[in-house]
Amino acid sequence: MSQDSAAVPDAARKLAARRRREIVAVLLFSGGPIFESSIPLSVFGIDRQDAGVPRYRLLVCAGEDAPLRTTGGLELSAPYGLEAISRAGTVVVPAWRSITQAPPPAALDALRRAHEEGARIVGLCTGAFVLAAAGLLDGRPATTHWMYAPTLAKRYPSVHVDPRELFVDDGDVLTSAGTAAGIDLCLHIVRTDHGADAANALARRLVVPPRRTASDMGHQRYLDRSLPEEIGADPLAEVVAWALEHLHEQFDVETLAARAYMSRRTFDRRFRSLTGSAPLQWLITQRVLQAQRLLETSDYSVDEVAGRCGFRSPVALRGHFRRQLGASPAAYRAAYRARRPHGAPEPALRPERADRAERPERERAALGASGGERFAPALAGHGLATAEGGEAGKPQPEGYASRLAEAAVGRGPARPVLPGQRERPVG
Repeated sequence: MSQDSAAVPDAARKLAARRRREIVAVLLFSGGPIFESSIPLSVFGIDRQDAGVPRYRLLVCAGEDAPLRTTGGLELSAPYGLEAISRAGTVVVPAWRSITQAPPPAALDALRRAHEEGARIVGLCTGAFVLAAAGLLDGRPATTHWMYAPTLAKRYPSVHVDPRELFVDDGDVLTSAGTAAGIDLCLHIVRTDHGADAANALARRLVVPPRRTASDMGHQRYLDRSLPEEIGADPLAEVVAWALEHLHEQFDVETLAARAYMSRRTFDRRFRSLTGSAPLQWLITQRVLQAQRLLETSDYSVDEVAGRCGFRSPVALRGHFRRQLGASPAAYRAAYRARRPHGAPEPALRPERADRAERPERERAALGASGGERFAPALAGHGLATAEGGEAGKPQPEGYASRLAEAAVGRGPARPVLPGQRERPVG
């Protein structure tokens, strides 16, 4: 789902009479990072009516018994407890202290009750893990910090995790990606409640862009090679490391299964249980990521990039690249270079091309001016290759764990991948 979709599901519950949408409860836990926690406090807790921003009423609630310790050993004392959530029409969980720990049952019960009574539930960054633990993300699209997206997808397989979105609005449940994306989502909430003028006025006061999209992230919009932390202790870690070191070679999932001494079906099942994604999906993502790096840091042609990333043809690279990033490789390179800061170094030439670029000068110096003129036609072909053109495509976000696998191999609309189902070789 688009991160800016404000469509409310048909099943959205009517807000209970005692709840008001403009009453915002922020649920804090001990060990939570202070920056993420401060975002909703700043957006919804400061009176900026003089700037044209409608006022919200903020209730800061302790999600567990005090004291609440946060970044740097600071201690916080929240003025309200979980009982105050019963009055809020918007409940925000800014972050959770550890993705390996279960949230307090009392806090999960309070979130479920608030949702049942029609409250809007918001999870910023790792706050999505709290919403997922409460069952509020089941069957829904969601996002979180890219580092933890594979773990969220693995632990809660019914959640459609898409780490490439800045935020996801699914009507009465909203989630955001990493730290700064929490500001984007809070501005989106103000825009939804009070319109663009109010959100723009707030953005000016906060000195932030009023409306960002995932495409605005530019080259930072990586499909990262991140995997759940626990895979490091698993025997499959060695196979994953080998795959990342040999992306320039043409191999398929059957090769990885053989290196793991497993059947293809067993390998697929084991890989899914560890990462939350199919091995073919993961492998294609790594090849596309490697292509991104080469397009940014080298002058290889698109055809050469395809070969150096293990794709069987440039056509395969272009298809997978456009599906996952919404643009052709050539258009991506052109946009990246246009965004590069002024004075940044140009991509390094390959040794053979650098040699070709310098050769005319060396030959002219060796031949002398008169001799060089006779050989001018022969030297004319020693320039660098021209840049390849391309056509920009529109981003087409897809789900992280369940919706990319089929689309990534070009089979049209996504379908569930059955255990043991044969998949096409990469490229």
